[in-house]
Amino acid sequence: MTDDGSSIGAGGGSVIRPEAVVVTGSLAYDFIMDFPGDFRDHIMPDKVHVLSISFLVEKMKKQRGGVAGNIAYSLALLQQPCSILATAGGDDFDAYRAYLEQLGVDTTSVIGVPDEMTASCFITADAKNNTVIGFYAGAMARSELTSFHNLDAAAITVALIGPTVPEAIERFPKECRALGIPFVYMPCWQTTVMDGPALADGLKGASVFLGSDYEIAAMSEKTGLSEDDMLSELAPEGALIKTLGSEGSLIRTRDAVYTIPIAPAREVVDPTGGGDAYCAGLLTGMMRGWDWPVIGRVAAQAATYAIELYGPQAHTYTGAEFAARYKESFGEELRAPSGPHGQHEASERTAMVTATVR
Repeated sequence: MTDDGSSIGAGGGSVIRPEAVVVTGSLAYDFIMDFPGDFRDHIMPDKVHVLSISFLVEKMKKQRGGVAGNIAYSLALLQQPCSILATAGGDDFDAYRAYLEQLGVDTTSVIGVPDEMTASCFITADAKNNTVIGFYAGAMARSELTSFHNLDAAAITVALIGPTVPEAIERFPKECRALGIPFVYMPCWQTTVMDGPALADGLKGASVFLGSDYEIAAMSEKTGLSEDDMLSELAPEGALIKTLGSEGSLIRTRDAVYTIPIAPAREVVDPTGGGDAYCAGLLTGMMRGWDWPVIGRVAAQAATYAIELYGPQAHTYTGAEFAARYKESFGEELRAPSGPHGQHEASERTAMVTATVR
């Protein structure tokens, strides 16, 4: 790795012009299984040191998933063009790629890895929504094949640094800083895996740090940084955003704290992918130039759509339907967006993503 975070050999090929929003993170197939009982009824506490157990599940479904794929899906519903920067299996990703492209997602910078499978996540949930998860990284482990140095940085308004292998999560913020690309830092479940210095470095200069209550607590424990310390590491107009599940979310800037309520769900069917949809709403709001209270509510509404159906890419809506649901949820109109900011010049990019979000 070089001083600016680029992989050795990065940029050796032709430069790709991406959409204004670039999403990194996992691309995966999710195998979701439902166990009708309670895991606790089948685990003997005095035998956990020699645990050997299996569960007969009554339902199993293979779904398109991965954080990058889920975020890109909701961005497409929100009519916000994006590109994905990631790796996938050389033989088993074609159908997923075609599906994303049909939605309008740019997958030009998704690199197929020969003789490797797309990452796969095996999730078993019991009747109380306790989960046991196994994850195979597959092609995701070849993160050295991807780099922001292979993209036209001038075309990028904001990048999302999502959970993938730790090497990439550590490298991508360095590349964004070197190239002057504003970025949202969202290591998610890798927060508990990465070491403190690497996590702390990812905060530096970020436009947004986004995490759940648990993930931000883990970040604090790993790095020794308080939330105030984390906020001070971000860009001057940056925001620390903490999601709180059924209690909504909090958006903190250096000047204010905004309490964001949930968008009421018709029915909570499956929380999988709710956080990814929230992130898509966040990115869309940043691109549209809304203020933080509106951005938070757009994100909350996007998340609610996702949790009302089984699977992270099962929900759908039109722009008009989203606006009507937003008014129903929050009692106010969602004003028309000002248009994609990706058309602005690169020199205006950082001010646009940070200073225009108040």
